Formats: sequence, C-alpha cells, structure tokens
Amino acid sequence: MDRGTRTVYRRLVMKYTMEERLEIGKRIYDGEINRFEAALEYGINELTARSYMRLYKTANGLPPKNPGKRGEKKHPQLKPIQKDPALEEYESMSKEELIQELVRSRISEARLKKGYEVKGDGAEKIFVPLSNKNTRSSSN
Repeated sequence: MDRGTRTVYRRLVMKYTMEERLEIGKRIYDGEINRFEAALEYGINELTARSYMRLYKTANGLPPKNPGKRGEKKHPQLKPIQKDPALEEYESMSKEELIQELVRSRISEARLKKGYEVKGDGAEKIFVPLSNKNTRSSSN
C-alpha cells in the first residue's frame, strides 16, 4: 500500500428486515402512503422506498401500481374536431385547384400587409387603399 492512501471499509447497516421492507412496500403499493411520505416516516431515501414497493410487487406477482401508465398519452381523451363548413369546399378541390387557391390567398395576404386590396378582375382591377393615409408623400 502506498503511503498516504488508506482503504476505508464501509459496512452497510441494514435498517429493516425483509419482512419490514415488504410491509413498507405494501403500504406504498396500496396507496396508504406515497414514497416520499415513506422516506420521511422510515428515515430512508425516496428511491429506497420505491425499491421496497417494487420488491413487494415482484414478491407477490402484482401488476404495476399504475397499469398502462407508460406509453399512454397523459392528456384526457380529446373530442373530435368539428369540421368548418368553409373547409368542405377545399376538400372537394383537386390538387391544382388547391395550389391556385393557395397562391391567391398569399397574394391577397401580401397586398393586405402593404395596405391595399384589389377589387375586380382582369383589366377592370381597382386598387383600394385600406386606410385614409396617402401612400405617396406630397413633398416630391
């Protein structure tokens, strides 16, 4: 052994017998106390309390405390979404018609951001400003 180093042997002291551990685990499994309360009451770590509950569960061949907890969504069952009547028109469109409608809506959105909208079609388009502000400065 090198000088300055020494081996420390740590002896683990078992606080509770197997029967006591199973009893603690039973109380946790049955919901009488939770693992945090068990940790405080018995002076053990909450992870130790959880392992006592697992020990009880496996010793008695019991199912998990909260069956189906893993892998299931934590949110309650959501209600089905009601269809918007306006969407029915889009559902009946072909792919090309949907693309054309999307382009129209993006153009309309861009115009609204710039402050005007277009009335009419083809050569008879009218550009209507959305506010009373003049878009050109009079100091030119």
